[in-house]
Amino acid sequence: MELKLYSRYRNSAGQRVRIALNLKGLTYEYVPIGDIDPDQYRTLNPQGLIPTLTMDGTVLTQSTAIIELLEELVPSPTLLPDDPKLRAHARSFAQAIACEIHPVNNHRVRDHLETEHGWSNDATMTWYRHWLAVGFNDLEAMLERRANPTPYCFSDNPGLADLYLVPQVFNARLFGLDMSRYPLADAIDRLCAKHPAFQAAAPKNQPDCPDELPTDGR
Repeated sequence: MELKLYSRYRNSAGQRVRIALNLKGLTYEYVPIGDIDPDQYRTLNPQGLIPTLTMDGTVLTQSTAIIELLEELVPSPTLLPDDPKLRAHARSFAQAIACEIHPVNNHRVRDHLETEHGWSNDATMTWYRHWLAVGFNDLEAMLERRANPTPYCFSDNPGLADLYLVPQVFNARLFGLDMSRYPLADAIDRLCAKHPAFQAAAPKNQPDCPDELPTDGR
């Protein structure tokens, strides 16, 4: 299987896919999106969004669809718990991030608020942190309701929920959200940070990561 991942070091959706690929033990070529002309990239992915994964020449987009396909093609090790109800909880947790937190705080939404509505960067960051806190309140509550708490989100092994959580925690820390308010999410993130699959996927370990991470959301 020939895999090529078009991404950016700090793109959380791309980081999800990197973690999934690593957990599955799959080798892939990383292509920094900054090395490609935007118009050329749109010929590959008409949305112009990242990540894009090519698999033996087939172009795949949207991180959730990519991760689901990886789970189907490479079922072991699985990204989902054995119990069907826990699988539903894991999917629900992942979707709370992918469908509720990420779209509202996406940089193109913040860019639109600044360029089209005249918001200052301070105002957009207030927006960002508000919805980030709302989202993490929900995530923490979902973890608190687990009938049988596990080291990772919903299993004794890292999986789907964890690979969605970690990139979102990275963004939260970067923009000053106090993660001590979310002790369960914080503990899981710190546990994942010790896992090789998560370490290899971390923004700082990507070839296009600058020496110093920007803090303006760009």
